Amino acid sequence: MEYVRLGKTNLLVSRVAFGAMRLKEGGSDEAALVVRKAYDAGVNFFDTSRKREGSEKLLGDALFDIRKNVFLSTTTSALNLNDIREELEQSLLTLHTDFVDLYQFETEHFVPLPGYNDKVYDTLLKFKKEGKIRHIGICTQDYDTALKAVESGAYETLQFPFSLVSPVKYSNLVKKCDEMDVGFIAMQPLGGGLLENIPLAFGFLNQFENVIPLWGATKEDELNQILYFNEHPPVIDEKFENDVEKLRNFFN
Repeated sequence: MEYVRLGKTNLLVSRVAFGAMRLKEGGSDEAALVVRKAYDAGVNFFDTSRKREGSEKLLGDALFDIRKNVFLSTTTSALNLNDIREELEQSLLTLHTDFVDLYQFETEHFVPLPGYNDKVYDTLLKFKKEGKIRHIGICTQDYDTALKAVESGAYETLQFPFSLVSPVKYSNLVKKCDEMDVGFIAMQPLGGGLLENIPLAFGFLNQFENVIPLWGATKEDELNQILYFNEHPPVIDEKFENDVEKLRNFFN
């Protein structure tokens, strides 16, 4: 397994990250098996969300005895001190941990910034100083919101949809994150279900050294495919580039 620095967090995370948003779909036994198999294969970065409470709990249960060996990230979309505190405390309880390595503000068009009247960012900073969260990130599917957050310098990571079927301009966002030393976490590496060609999807993302894809797996055979292509990455040759170009043109 390859490990890379996640931007200014300085966390050394596995290039194969585990997206646990759909973990509940496989059931508790399958969830435990898949999570532990990913860990045994070297995956050390696991991402979930407070909005997916069932999956958050399954992830916490599966990692309970090895929590100190992994990095956990989850989200909040709360907009005031009390609600953020409540969501954070619930996540800590559900994940069986005293702190979250990466706490991401999930939003569409609102970017909390330090010193603003809404106090959202200052609240996140307060919990960081208390040691309940280690790093602050932002999660959005809106390009302009993502760009504003990255350029603000306030966030250590960005979670954003990115795959070979993404609009070409999204690559500029990846580049901007690299320039600003912001860790780029790619949600929906299969284009939200549009892509079935995992080798092509994997190879495309693997070309970006600062991109950490969140591969979702609810069953063992799904995880096996991801781990296989991590160990046997596709050859980036002329045919590969032509196939990528055809797909990108088709979807864009």
